[in-house]
Amino acid sequence: MSEPEQGNGTPRSGVDDGAHRRLAPRPLHRPPVDPGQQAVFGRPQGVPGAFSPDRPNLNGHGSVQLAPPPPEALSTAFGRPRGDEGTRLQRPPVDLNGEPEVEPVFWEGKPAGDSWRDPGASAVIGPPAVTEQPDRGPKPEPEPGPQLSVPELLFGRRVKPTALVLLLVAALLVGAGGGVVGWLLGRVGNPLTDGGVTLAEVKPGKERPVGSVAEIAQRVTPSVVSIEFKGASVAGVGSGVVIDGEGYVLTNDHVVAPAVQDTSAKLTVVFTDGKRAVAQVVGRDSKTDLAVIKVEVDNPTVLQFGDSDELAVGDTVLAIGSPLSLSNTVTEGIVSALHRPVTAAGENGGPQVTYDAIQTDAAINPGNSGGALVDSSGALVGINSSIRTETGGSVGLGFAITGNYARKVSQALIRDGQVKHADMNVNVRSASAETAEGAQVQNVPDGGAADAAGIEEGDVITRVGDRMVRNAAELTVAVRDHEIGETVPVVLARQGRELTVQVTLRSD
Repeated sequence: MSEPEQGNGTPRSGVDDGAHRRLAPRPLHRPPVDPGQQAVFGRPQGVPGAFSPDRPNLNGHGSVQLAPPPPEALSTAFGRPRGDEGTRLQRPPVDLNGEPEVEPVFWEGKPAGDSWRDPGASAVIGPPAVTEQPDRGPKPEPEPGPQLSVPELLFGRRVKPTALVLLLVAALLVGAGGGVVGWLLGRVGNPLTDGGVTLAEVKPGKERPVGSVAEIAQRVTPSVVSIEFKGASVAGVGSGVVIDGEGYVLTNDHVVAPAVQDTSAKLTVVFTDGKRAVAQVVGRDSKTDLAVIKVEVDNPTVLQFGDSDELAVGDTVLAIGSPLSLSNTVTEGIVSALHRPVTAAGENGGPQVTYDAIQTDAAINPGNSGGALVDSSGALVGINSSIRTETGGSVGLGFAITGNYARKVSQALIRDGQVKHADMNVNVRSASAETAEGAQVQNVPDGGAADAAGIEEGDVITRVGDRMVRNAAELTVAVRDHEIGETVPVVLARQGRELTVQVTLRSD
């Protein structure tokens, strides 16, 4: 091992200095070249560069022949003519005589009028390919030719008369032919129709005997009116009956009450002929749900009262009014019950309404209120007032205030503007037991008619005059059947005993 050189500390080549080992270069090894491979793959003699400018002459007969020569037919058809080295590949087509078939401009060296006609022009984006035309200015619009009028056509000798006649005859023939074809198609299309049919008509009118529903309705409906009330917050329609020639109309109190309570509301009476008149309230009886209004009208049709006490269950009656705002509505039914006491709440917290009612199955609906219930003679026997229903519509349980009582109340309202009723001055409630039922006295005010007659608290009233009392409402209507100041016998039960006392009725 050699010693390290002194001074710089660098070890000699191939010498291990104890920390690093450096190897000497590998000797160059060039094996001998095979002469055969060198002749095939080596650079030809006399060629200094990597590529030869000319292909080497391997066979001593010119350039290398890479493929067999093409057939003579193909060379003649598609090859370049011999001796014509300047002719371009694209040549103008010629005919059998050797004459060009297209314009020479395509094949001459001169450029065409536009680039599209010059095969040598480069591809550019330019204006549409149109041939340049000289600017001749704006083309004048052609003037419209003269138009022929009908006189000129007929008399101006512009068209031959025979042509016009033939045209007219042709139009008539076409129209007639179309009509005939349409008529034939119509008959063939629906063989069941007959265009010439005339149905027979019965000349005499339907016979309506006196007393028929149609005859009664024709006589009565002009006296039944519609009552409209309309205000800032209320609106509705009811019915009414003209009961006097001076324009007095009888109706229900609950029909006019909204218009009275709303000062902005106006009452209007509408007659069957469409005439309208503003109404004013004459008087109201809220306890029996009756009211009278008046209109200024000339010669109204008046409905006369009948005797409601003569009615019997099963009698035919007609209800006339404006149910659901449908004026001049007539429904037919029978009297299904008499002396049916009806009690209803007062209008807007007013006193309780109680009246003796006629029950009927004639259809009565909202809007019939205040209308007429007439018998088979056309006489007024009741004022339709209320219904009993679970659906809001008619179920065949309608109630009308008896005509006799309505006549008494309306007469008092027309005379005095108010009405007073007979009263016993006693508070009662409905009571029933196994052996009896009636109106049980709750309290007796001092100084009243009942107190003066000796009626005591706890007594059960069972009869007033000739009328049986089965509940509190029936006691009220039984008392109101009598006059103020009249003395009537009252039968009552007290501690298991039956007593009869005489009561002198007073005003309510």
